[in-house]
Amino acid sequence: MTHSHGKGVLDELAPLGRDLRRAIPDVYKGFGELHHAALADGALDTRMKELIALAIAVVETCDGCIASHARGAVKAGATKQEAAEAIGVSFLMVGGPGTVYGPRAYAAFCEYYDAAHPEEAAAE
Repeated sequence: MTHSHGKGVLDELAPLGRDLRRAIPDVYKGFGELHHAALADGALDTRMKELIALAIAVVETCDGCIASHARGAVKAGATKQEAAEAIGVSFLMVGGPGTVYGPRAYAAFCEYYDAAHPEEAAAE
């Protein structure tokens, strides 16, 4: 069985989300506002908040959340080492399942990171 952990997951979920969004637009609008507010720069910057969300996504074993927050962490400027360490904290909090979903999260992060930094990916 082949797993996609980044873009493939989001591509699969996108049409499903669009269908439900059409049925409950106000709920999605409210969630979008919460998402924006929760991840906005404050005492913690967006990069740190996306890394926290990525680690929580591992704990929650949510592939869609992993893909979304891996992408968000890359966009916010997180490094591979920062992602790896944030994911490592999830092992502490959830134990064994973290060792299954953590590698998925790191693969998703690296997929987005390498796409955003092709010069570094070519050097590896």
